[in-house]
Amino acid sequence: MDPYQSPAAGGAIRTPHGTDSGSTLAGAPPRNRGQLLWASFLALVAAGIGFSVRAGILGDWSGQFGFTMTELGQITGGGLIGFGMVILLASVFVDWIGYKAMMLIAFVLHLISALMTLAATPVYAAAGEDATYWLLFLAMFMFAIGNGLCEAVINPLVATLYPKQKTHYLNILHAGWPAGLIVGGLFAACFSGASPMIQHLRWEIPMLLFLVPTLWYGIIVLKERFPLSEARAAGVSMGEMVIQFASPILLMLLVMHAMVGWVELGTDSWIANITETLVSFKGGGLILFVYTSTIMFVLRFFAGPIVERINPLGLLCASAALGTVGLVLLGSVQTTFLVIVAVTVYGFGKTFLWPTMLGVVGERFPKGGALTMGAMGGIGMLSAGLLGAPAIGYEQDYFASQRLRELAPETYQRYANDAPNKPFPFVPPVQGLDGQKKKTLLADPPGSSLLEEFEKKAESAEVTPELAGSYAWWTQQAAPLAATDAPLVRQADIYGGQMALLCTAVIPALLFVGYLGLVIYYRARGGYRVEHLAAPREHVDSDLDESGEQYTGGVEAAVR
Repeated sequence: MDPYQSPAAGGAIRTPHGTDSGSTLAGAPPRNRGQLLWASFLALVAAGIGFSVRAGILGDWSGQFGFTMTELGQITGGGLIGFGMVILLASVFVDWIGYKAMMLIAFVLHLISALMTLAATPVYAAAGEDATYWLLFLAMFMFAIGNGLCEAVINPLVATLYPKQKTHYLNILHAGWPAGLIVGGLFAACFSGASPMIQHLRWEIPMLLFLVPTLWYGIIVLKERFPLSEARAAGVSMGEMVIQFASPILLMLLVMHAMVGWVELGTDSWIANITETLVSFKGGGLILFVYTSTIMFVLRFFAGPIVERINPLGLLCASAALGTVGLVLLGSVQTTFLVIVAVTVYGFGKTFLWPTMLGVVGERFPKGGALTMGAMGGIGMLSAGLLGAPAIGYEQDYFASQRLRELAPETYQRYANDAPNKPFPFVPPVQGLDGQKKKTLLADPPGSSLLEEFEKKAESAEVTPELAGSYAWWTQQAAPLAATDAPLVRQADIYGGQMALLCTAVIPALLFVGYLGLVIYYRARGGYRVEHLAAPREHVDSDLDESGEQYTGGVEAAVR
């Protein structure tokens, strides 16, 4: 008997990467698997649009509501936290509740989050900054719950639809994420931020762009039938899924994916905001964000041929090395040309990390089903939300305030936020620069945005206490010293952003060491191999209820 084959139900057939096991499918792939892949792709497009537009309007939120960088990092991090928590929880039940029900719940939650986000401006007028902070935090959390439910479904769904090419099709699926980043980033670059390429629109308008792909995937989900999961079709029990976590390799992969979440999503939360200060062209930060997203979108369609040559672990190793170099360069260079070179290297580095990690878990631990894939996605999102986004925001506040205190203590006192921020218990509190004050100073000319708003509201007797206080602060304290303060604050801002990226470069460097260790480990054991589930016909029931999940798709089991 071939030592890599097991005929038992729920067993696995192990083959070297890039080869076919030789077994045949007991059921043909579902005729609508292209539609299901497209719906899954659109769900990620919606998530990417929401993410990139939010990155583009952080300056609008800071200027309108007075948030510091740390507070903005906590808001964006809240979205990622919700994403991660829901992936973890939903993954426990998705194999048994079913893919379709989960996707419909996600669709409804995406719509609710849009309504909550739109309420930010009236809530600020009625209740002030703190209430607006919590509203936006909860809106991002709600949006993230919808994203998390989608993520809990689409990864095992695509692995079920394409069991022989998991890494390749998971990379194609996750090209939907940069596709959303591109669409949302271009829209934000044209209509959002301090220097829009066309015209500045109220931030609410670009924020609602994500509803287009949301409605599209919702329609597909409503009308299509979904397969059973690969693990459920193979008769794998929940106990067998859970026992996969006893593997030291899987635990190591979970820790490493937490680092992937930090370096990819945590950095992407801030990269447009930071690079905006480093380049000389209008809307530069968002344009570079779209550029790196385009690199990701194109390259993810070619993951299959790459892993055929160097296997997934070799691809991950190279990606981590490029990511490290890219972040070090971004934290060091000064000219626009070198910034473009740096983001190119960074874009190549981050492209394959997330989907290829999911592919490795799907190929090495197929018995884990949605549970192991969900654990990977969940811990990656939680890390980005709890650690990555807040840490990078905190580092910006820390280094920018430190630099401004050194350059000009009096200027720092004028622009420091009223209250210190402390996102983690193990770090010292930092009193970052007030976003609203900074926007007023760095406007062209200084103070123009605040003065225009004050005059407009004064005509209609709508001046709020916050606006009146900002006007008094500017006219009485800051305006006479603006010519001196502006270059100092701008220099501190640039320094804070670059130092934050240099600190973040440590994460992909550690990932490189981990991936290299796995390459050496598998080479010593005869090479990286893919495991396929196989199950006899009796492990699949003959009928299914009206839920719309009536076949197993392309898994090695009977068709439902």
